[in-house]
Amino acid sequence: MMNTQVVALFYRTKTMQTFFKQLLLLCLLAPLGVTWAQSSGLSSPHSASKSQIGKVDLVVVNKSEASMLLMRQGKVLRRYKIALGDRPVGHKLQEGDQRTPEGRYILDYKKADSAYYRAIHISYPNDEDKLRAAALGINPGGQIMIHGQNPNSSLTPDEAQRLNWTDGCIAIKNEEIDELWRAVDTGTPIEIWP
Repeated sequence: MMNTQVVALFYRTKTMQTFFKQLLLLCLLAPLGVTWAQSSGLSSPHSASKSQIGKVDLVVVNKSEASMLLMRQGKVLRRYKIALGDRPVGHKLQEGDQRTPEGRYILDYKKADSAYYRAIHISYPNDEDKLRAAALGINPGGQIMIHGQNPNSSLTPDEAQRLNWTDGCIAIKNEEIDELWRAVDTGTPIEIWP
């Protein structure tokens, strides 16, 4: 019983820290407004294939907005529409729950021979996730990736991106995963917001 209480307290403290970090970043990005994407063409999928953005130092995923931002030194360089798993709300707790984790992780390796075109691995589960799962007596799962489209799907990429079709991974279009592949190095942080 004591272990469960310690884990619960630890989780609440870390959740509050994550919340305040997200709130601070949101306050910093808010002055940019909606016009950043319109004025710069950053949200256009066509711009991804026409220009090189160089290396990024942070990837931010906002699950509730179904978006991924590629950032360098606090500036948004690109925005992608994402697809998630069937149950996108809430932090991933265990294997098979169809959820995407929330928090700060690392893009720790690239997989060129992925079943979904290309994939970049997210360092889930971290120590906190493992501790929580152990306290609950469950398997936290793993193999959470950012990846491209399903080559066996009958849907077009635009159609697929309007659905949550992954098993908890983050899907973007193939030309976008190509750009992300070039833009991130192993060790680049990723923040996944609710």
